[in-house]
Amino acid sequence: MSNQAMLSRASINTTAFKTIVTKEVRRYMRIWVQTLIPPAITMSLYFVIFGTMIGRRVGEMGGFDYIQFIVPGLIMMSVITNSYANVASSFYSSKFQRNVEELLVSPVSNFVILLGFVMGGATRGLLVGVIVTLVSLFFTDLQILNPLLMLLVLVATATLFATAGFLNGLYASSFDDISIVPTFVLTPLTYLGGVFYSLALLPDLWRTISMLNPIVYMVNTFRYSLLGISDVNVLFSLVMIMLFTGGLLLFALRLLNRGYGLRS
Repeated sequence: MSNQAMLSRASINTTAFKTIVTKEVRRYMRIWVQTLIPPAITMSLYFVIFGTMIGRRVGEMGGFDYIQFIVPGLIMMSVITNSYANVASSFYSSKFQRNVEELLVSPVSNFVILLGFVMGGATRGLLVGVIVTLVSLFFTDLQILNPLLMLLVLVATATLFATAGFLNGLYASSFDDISIVPTFVLTPLTYLGGVFYSLALLPDLWRTISMLNPIVYMVNTFRYSLLGISDVNVLFSLVMIMLFTGGLLLFALRLLNRGYGLRS
């Protein structure tokens, strides 16, 4: 392939990537009352009920006020659920309306299509994370001990669950299938991921079982970047998050290349 052809192909892929991401961002910003406001309201209720009311009775956890302890987990929970939901619903809608077929027959690589949807979903997760962080400042002081680690964990987690949402969209054969995984898998894993409690409070058996939950590592690594405390090894957690993210992207790309879930 000549240099001119390679530059032309790169230009096409760059334009396509920007177009997909822009479309995804405009999609959720157009209905921001449904996509951005509800998470802020929900997390405000968590702060009031769990952080303020119940937190007074709990006292301290990990050497911090209970509301300070749960803030990192609630921010991470909002990033996870919104990154996932955006791509799952958006990609399946494109499948259902057969818009995705136009992308597949265009001179755009499948990796660019995948990355465009994933990054579009990740931006919603990160934006909601920022909104929840700002809301938390009305209830407690928030410190950031390691900004670089915080940013790395947020971006990697948003990318990971946006990719998981893409896979849900690929596998789904109806709109009902979009809600099965968040309801029966994602929500239980999130609530049992150390958002509201320290693993040190659990009996040995349940602490060992909790270590099989990948969200435990994300929540604790993010909590470490803010508060400097963690129930798990931070370096190991970070490596695992990166491996999960890379592995899931490769798996999604393989399915997309095979046309899985896209052929009638």
